[in-house]
Amino acid sequence: MKLEKVTQEEKMAEKRWYDDACGTALALEFLGERWSMLIVRELMLGPRRFGELKADLTGISANVLTQRLESLERAEILTRRKLPPPANVQVYELTPWGYESEPIFQTMGRWATRSPRHDPTLPLSPVSAMLSLRTMIRRDRPADLRMTLVFRFPTASFIGRLDQDDLVIERGETSDADVVFETDPTRFVTLMYGKWPFEESEAEGRLRLGGDRALAQKFVDLFALPEKLGQSD
Repeated sequence: MKLEKVTQEEKMAEKRWYDDACGTALALEFLGERWSMLIVRELMLGPRRFGELKADLTGISANVLTQRLESLERAEILTRRKLPPPANVQVYELTPWGYESEPIFQTMGRWATRSPRHDPTLPLSPVSAMLSLRTMIRRDRPADLRMTLVFRFPTASFIGRLDQDDLVIERGETSDADVVFETDPTRFVTLMYGKWPFEESEAEGRLRLGGDRALAQKFVDLFALPEKLGQSD
């Protein structure tokens, strides 16, 4: 494989953090600044507007968000485009190469949640809740378990399609779902990983469960957080 020579002008044009040819070092230059990875996470399920990103990234300023979006665009991880009429708004979306980073998030998520410092009660975005499903789903699930689900949150809705190969999640609604979860993201992950009874959340007004309840329970049973450090000692 022929290595392309980087010109002195190209080197000067780019701010380098590390004098290191390692791919990990370069990945950190792309994603290592604060908020960069979380911006990519929020785009993993499709294009978003600037205001939507800011609303779901609690604590980020408009100025920092602008800087990070520009940096990720220069790195060709995301791109921006204008939606056609009647929307006529600018959105940000990952490039095909940007979407290839999802396994990085999955590996980091499984690794980090083993820490006793992981606090699942902290707020999280709807996208984060959905991506956790793709990260934590059992790989040894029954081959004949198939279903279509709707996950309805106060600010977003998603469709999930489960089969023996994958759990595909996309934005939207459908009228032919087998199961519908209507709740908030924090309660949702409590249901998935804390295994709270549906009836308890329904009684509190934190959950509306539609469709096949037995199938919904089978879906919940597919998920578990990794064992915490020290638990097997």
